[in-house]
Amino acid sequence: MRIALFTETFLPKVDGIVTRLKHTVDHLQRQGNQVLVFSPDGGLTEYKGARIHGVSGVPLPLYPELKLAFPRPSIGDELNRFKPDLIHVVNPAVLGLAGLLHSKLHSVPLVASYHTHLPEYLQHYGLGALEGVLWELLKAGHNQAEINLCTSTAMMQALTDHGIERVRLWQRGVDTETFQPHLASLEMRSRLSQGHPEAPLLLYVGRLSAEKEIDRIKPVLESIPNARLALVGDGPNRQVLEKHFAGTHTNFVGYLAGQELASAFASSDAFVFPSRTETLGLVLLEAMAAGCPVVAARSGGIPDIVEDGVNGYLFDPTDENGAIVATRSLLAQTETREMIRQNARHEAERWSWSSATKQLQNYYEGVLAKHAIAA
Repeated sequence: MRIALFTETFLPKVDGIVTRLKHTVDHLQRQGNQVLVFSPDGGLTEYKGARIHGVSGVPLPLYPELKLAFPRPSIGDELNRFKPDLIHVVNPAVLGLAGLLHSKLHSVPLVASYHTHLPEYLQHYGLGALEGVLWELLKAGHNQAEINLCTSTAMMQALTDHGIERVRLWQRGVDTETFQPHLASLEMRSRLSQGHPEAPLLLYVGRLSAEKEIDRIKPVLESIPNARLALVGDGPNRQVLEKHFAGTHTNFVGYLAGQELASAFASSDAFVFPSRTETLGLVLLEAMAAGCPVVAARSGGIPDIVEDGVNGYLFDPTDENGAIVATRSLLAQTETREMIRQNARHEAERWSWSSATKQLQNYYEGVLAKHAIAA
């Protein structure tokens, strides 16, 4: 199968969408498919045997880590040479419009997937008034697709409620070989806690951006005597957060990857995740695979992963004390924390990238079969 994959974000950027796409491309190639990736230019021309067609772009004003790459004639030329059997557009927005157009003009079957809950993001950037307009644009784009894939049941419901049709679930996945509990180390714990490995250690991993609501971790940190907080990642809100957490025991670690990131998860006492805008929260699965107890907002796709009191803790995001109570409860009960570590690992082991990509390929094959019958 020849698959043209359009995405608004790809390597070398680091986030949950890129993580999913990396594993998806890898496993599609392993299964004998040919993948051509269209993405904002990041300097790469190949990944795991798949060719990357980088398109130059400009930084997004509110989020300079993201680039806006606009459709151009070279994309059509590349598609005509590649002759895709199917086009998959990830978060159709700007660059993805080229995929939508080529699908329509050349009658190539189209699949779309929804990974970023953009309407919710608007509230955090002072653009809430545009939410209705954005939903209409999303509906117009997604309803051109044969199927629309979501990574959680909550997002399936949200899209369906706003008039998006043919919605299906694309199951979660996690790299259980990289993220493992045995990678816990005193050295990493000391590094994250800035030389205080004996102190309770809270962890956040992800983009440092407004919609992640990382500022809400500060009251949790201050409520636990001698606790330390490690923020792993970077993003447009870093300077704001550095001011917000000034005077607290907070370590801005920057990016970690691979075994270092896995060790950071495994070496921490609790992974605190206050975001209310997650379509899935892939980073939660990585924490769970590493045996790090999760304390997360009961919102979006998170309840699909975390079962409160069984493999993590959920709190009501509208309750100012919810995260505090949940985190303190977790840290106070050693036996419960160990049970949650084990249950979290067991949950993660149920979801492999190989299985998730096989499911995706089955969706592709169903779309191609339907298209052939219609033709």
